[in-house]
Order: sequence, then C-alpha cells, then structure tokens
Amino acid sequence: MCTLILAWRSFADAPVVVAANRDEAVDRPSTPPRVRDWERPALAPADERAGGTWMGVTDTGLFVGITNRRADGVSGERSRGLLVRDALGAASATEARDRVREALREHEYDGFNLVLADEDDAIRLSWDGALSETRLDPGVHVVVNTGYAPPERAPAVRDALPATGGDPDDWLDDAKAVLRDHDIGACVHHEDRGFGTRSSSLVRIDSDGRVRFDYADGPPCRTEYERVGDRNGHI
Repeated sequence: MCTLILAWRSFADAPVVVAANRDEAVDRPSTPPRVRDWERPALAPADERAGGTWMGVTDTGLFVGITNRRADGVSGERSRGLLVRDALGAASATEARDRVREALREHEYDGFNLVLADEDDAIRLSWDGALSETRLDPGVHVVVNTGYAPPERAPAVRDALPATGGDPDDWLDDAKAVLRDHDIGACVHHEDRGFGTRSSSLVRIDSDGRVRFDYADGPPCRTEYERVGDRNGHI
C-alpha cells in the first residue's frame, strides 16, 4: 500500500477512519478481504505469495496498515506483510507497537511506515534501518511510500480531501475521488514497468467496534467498491 489516509478521532463515534490505495507488482497474487482465522480474528486481504497482508481490522477495533518506505542499505529476509499480521494479533495499538519492536529485534525487514490505530491511540512507526515512533494527534494524517508528509504527494492528497467533522460515511464516499486521482498520484498506472495501484480500501471503525470495510479489487479509477465482511459490521 502506498497511499494511506487516516482520520483519527475526527468523527463522533467513529475514532478510526481510513482511505487507502495499495500499489504493488501487477503479477503478485492476492485475495480480497475476509475474516481470517489468524491469531486474532481479522478482516483483511491477503498476499498469497508470502502469506501476510498490507492492512486489516481486528475484533478489538485495531487497525493496522503499512506502506513501503524507500530506505538505502536496508534489506529484509522476512515479508513486511507478516509483520502486519503479527501486529493484528495484538489487542491494542500499543501492544501492536511492542510486537513490532520485538519483531525488529528478531528479523530483518525492508523499509516501511506502519500505522497502528484504535480508539485510544494512533501510532506511526517508520523503519529505515532505525525505528522512529510518532504519536499521532487527532486529525487527518497522510502516509506514502517516501515517508510521512514529504514535499510532494502527501500534501497534495491532504489538500484534496473533504473536511472532517460531519458524517464519516459521507467523508469516505467523497474520499474516493482522491483515491482515483491520477494528477496527485494517488492512483498510478505503470503496467509497462510491472506495477501500479492494485486495490483500494475504505474503512470505518465505530466506538462500539462495528466496522465498515469497502474494497475495490483493482484500480479505483475503474473498479467499483464492494462491502466485505459481515453486513452487520461484526468481525
């Protein structure tokens, strides 16, 4: 995933709201979100090559999402998607953070930005050979593969987003236009080079744990979103 937008505690009764695009090699196999019988039940898509995922939501209201991070001199022997899966086994964002710290002591990974969010905490972890941690304040945060709020794409994405504070479902529906936008680089097509935007996700986690997860299994500019998981919002 290379564009991840988190609106944390920006809406009444919906502390975690996410709009995100995944950019990936066009030939890397994956399956759409469903409830996974992992360490803790998680509604998540899956990378069929390495067995991990790039994002997911648990039955405790925890969201975990990752973007690649360009980092020189860092190479990984373990898939970053498995790190996301490890984090989804935690009961909270802070416990997930501790799991990531432990995993980095045991394995090597390519660079990443990892977002962990629940009702109580929102944390961004960045790895480029050294781990940095940022506690996020309430508001809208944009994370891309060059880092957090770099001087190119992230501010353009943020400026294009609708205002928060109203209905979170309306905000997510309006955010689709941003995720479909080619001019600001949220939706990319480089099939001649073997990669591009492969999927798109809209997620809302309510204070009572109910979840909305809409998923476009293809570039959002030409793929409709479909509701996945329990229609009543349960995991």
